[in-house]
Amino acid sequence: MPLDQPRPAPGHGPESVLEAAGDCAFRIAPNGEIRAASQRTRRLLGAQLPLEGLPLTAFVHELDGAALRTAIVDANAAAEPVLARARLRCGDGFAAFELRIAVLGEGDGLLVIGRDMSAQLATEERLRHMATHDALTELPNRVLLSDRIRMVVANARRSGQGFAVATVGIDGFKKVNDGLGHTVGDAVLRQAATRLRRAMRDSDTLARVGGDEFVVILPGTATEAQIKLVTGRLLATLQSPFELEGHTIYLGASVGVALYPQHAEDDHGLLALADAALSRAKETGKGRALVYSAREQGPPQHDISLEAAMFSAVREGEFLLYYQPIVDARTRLIEGFETLMRWKHPTLGMVPPVRFIPIAETNGLINMLGAWALRSACAQLLQFEEAAKRELYISVNISPRQFRSDKFLDVLDEALTLSGMAGNKLVLEITEGTLMVDPQHAESILGKMAGRGARIAIDDFGTGYSSLAYLKRFPISVLKVDRAFVKDLPDAPKEAAICSAVLDMARHLDLSVVAEGVETEEQLDWLRQRDCRYIQGYLTGKPMPAHVALAALQDNHYTALLPPDRQGTTP
Repeated sequence: MPLDQPRPAPGHGPESVLEAAGDCAFRIAPNGEIRAASQRTRRLLGAQLPLEGLPLTAFVHELDGAALRTAIVDANAAAEPVLARARLRCGDGFAAFELRIAVLGEGDGLLVIGRDMSAQLATEERLRHMATHDALTELPNRVLLSDRIRMVVANARRSGQGFAVATVGIDGFKKVNDGLGHTVGDAVLRQAATRLRRAMRDSDTLARVGGDEFVVILPGTATEAQIKLVTGRLLATLQSPFELEGHTIYLGASVGVALYPQHAEDDHGLLALADAALSRAKETGKGRALVYSAREQGPPQHDISLEAAMFSAVREGEFLLYYQPIVDARTRLIEGFETLMRWKHPTLGMVPPVRFIPIAETNGLINMLGAWALRSACAQLLQFEEAAKRELYISVNISPRQFRSDKFLDVLDEALTLSGMAGNKLVLEITEGTLMVDPQHAESILGKMAGRGARIAIDDFGTGYSSLAYLKRFPISVLKVDRAFVKDLPDAPKEAAICSAVLDMARHLDLSVVAEGVETEEQLDWLRQRDCRYIQGYLTGKPMPAHVALAALQDNHYTALLPPDRQGTTP
């Protein structure tokens, strides 16, 4: 019966209502004293003494008494029922109830009808747990992890004490799923979670963020010694074999670490950088822990907003080509240009290639951009030659994804056909690593590229696989010595020895050499004395737009940089 209906007729009074209403029901005085209670209520409370005359608050949890007293006061003055939450005493414990309190009528006090919320609250709690915990390991998931990191960040800001976030990846886990099935794989993950939890302090948080990756929040862990101790413990706990269903499984782990506030100051940044450090640890040998280093690892994450802007940039024509001179070391005459892609964003300005090239490589946009760059560069060379009144060459970088594309040779043919340029004026720069991923494919496609007259250059020579076998196997014409070996010349003995060895080897193999990153006269003199024919770097020309490169060729600008006693020998 609705509580706000008129007073019941004789024979259906308040006491009759009590027995028919709710999981518990009371009739109380305006001051909160119990006047009557249903039999179900008496059984629920397990009260042996009469309830009449006792305050209702005597049967609720002490923390809920004040709120209930306030609700009773409000109900006395309200025309509508008042709701209150309280834990009622049930035997030796308490159960959560929703209490609906309403005025019965003049002089009859208040009617309190309670609904047991225990089952509903338990369901809500299960749903909350499911939303914030990993179903397989019962560890916090990414949602709860982010919340925990934000709490630790707030504490760290108050205390001024740094902390670490470590991402733990199980090495070789894929072989378990592939070889033994997902049931065994799940058992490994549960056992790994148990081991990691035992290796941690009570103040640490362990979460599973998907697959074979776990994340540990380490409050107060900030020094190199602390990080080494903790990560060593994490690695050791996963090195012991897993014994499951008659199988002995040896795995191991890699760990990536990001520090607050040195590396990032929010949950997203810390997790992204720790994940980047983990990737680096796996790439460089596995079974090790690495702290994030911006210098070694570059951009930490795939920037979704930047990716969206890139597709728009293609439509709006925001990508540009710059050209860096490649100069004869003896005469300083421009012999060719390396083509470099640039992105001029309307609000961000010039976006560094290190930010957008990896994204384009991942999403496949590099194929479209690379084809455009190749066509444009070939067409541009004709303008350069017209301005210089002599033959030049153009050098274009080929990305790993372009090189693997079955459409690349068609793109190359189109660029040469549309421009009318001879193939021998085109140099295609490819990194060592790209060639060695699939040497058989590389040998086949390089042969076809060379068959079109194009010359092949190994970019950043010495920084990749450095397999000398491919110098014999592949049709290579040019080696580009990476700037890392040039920047400290001539005062770095090891770098000098490497450069000398490359130059000597190239001379015997009849290969051209371009030294990259030349920035000082001393570097140029050292290279020229050792018969390095070509140089490229800020000393003889930064990357420049096409119109600036045309002006440099027309004015013969770079030959003016020669010492006075050699200017007369310049062609």
